Amino acid sequence: MSTEKTRLHIRNKNRERYDLNALKEAEPALSNHIKPNKYGDDSVDFASPEAVKLLNKALLNHYYGIRNWDFPAENLCPPIPGRADYPHYMADLLGQSNFGNIPEGEKITVLDVGVGANCIYPIIGVTEYGWNFIGSDADSKSADSASSIVETNEQLKEKVAIRLQSDSENIFRGIIGEDERIDFTLCNPPFHSSADEAEKGSQRKVRNLTGKQPTDTDLNFAGISQELIYPGGEIAFIRKMIDESRTFGKNCYWFTTLVSKESNLKKVYSALEEAGIVYRKTIPMGTGNKVSRIVAWTFLTREEQKEWRESRWKDNKTEDKSVKELNNDD
Repeated sequence: MSTEKTRLHIRNKNRERYDLNALKEAEPALSNHIKPNKYGDDSVDFASPEAVKLLNKALLNHYYGIRNWDFPAENLCPPIPGRADYPHYMADLLGQSNFGNIPEGEKITVLDVGVGANCIYPIIGVTEYGWNFIGSDADSKSADSASSIVETNEQLKEKVAIRLQSDSENIFRGIIGEDERIDFTLCNPPFHSSADEAEKGSQRKVRNLTGKQPTDTDLNFAGISQELIYPGGEIAFIRKMIDESRTFGKNCYWFTTLVSKESNLKKVYSALEEAGIVYRKTIPMGTGNKVSRIVAWTFLTREEQKEWRESRWKDNKTEDKSVKELNNDD
């Protein structure tokens, strides 16, 4: 049986089964959380939040050279393999928009909306493609944590700027400067509409992992409220994002967001039509048993897109034969 995780992106470093010996060397404390699974093979205890965090610390150290990665226990711990796919698919989208050539390097600027305490998307984008990042967050503690990660890792220091969103009612306002140019945005929006809904989601996740009723300790899978909860849930947040994106339509080539609930897609498309976008694209993603998708949109006309590419991407590109040119008539 193949151990390749074929649902992960082709450039994802974790398509193969984990090399536990290498990961234990990268993060020795992980050794205390490895035990035989039901098939008798050594495996990480995924039901333990501490084990999951140590695994991800090991992955970042071993595969990405990030040696200092820590954040408060109440914050969400991202699964590195699944999170890495989003920047990889965005690299493809840039390449598809650029005649099959992926723009790389410091001229590319990315905005991560809701960077979180773990700063994961900037880490992947910087180490894999050399992009510059702006990471915004409405929670001051999360912004401070992300800043600490940036400042304690040399690869990130001059590449990532963390900005606090001082008005939680805004998403892009107060973050994107009037004359600033953003090549694309990333966002993993909060998908629960209430604390009760978030708690039920966490209980379901723990039951799926352990087959047991979760304890209060197990529920720190939930993360802090700003990471998971927004009044009206995922669709309300995305509608707000789409509405604000109109104001910055000439500042950004691609606005994008994850949409975790397929049932929300029609509402997202409707909001995009009302906003007067020029073009949209939906990119399916899948990791393990979870299926999600990226929705991307732009307000730039064909001529404006051409001018953008020539001024920002022309001399910053890497050809990838797996990336085809994007047809805006699709």
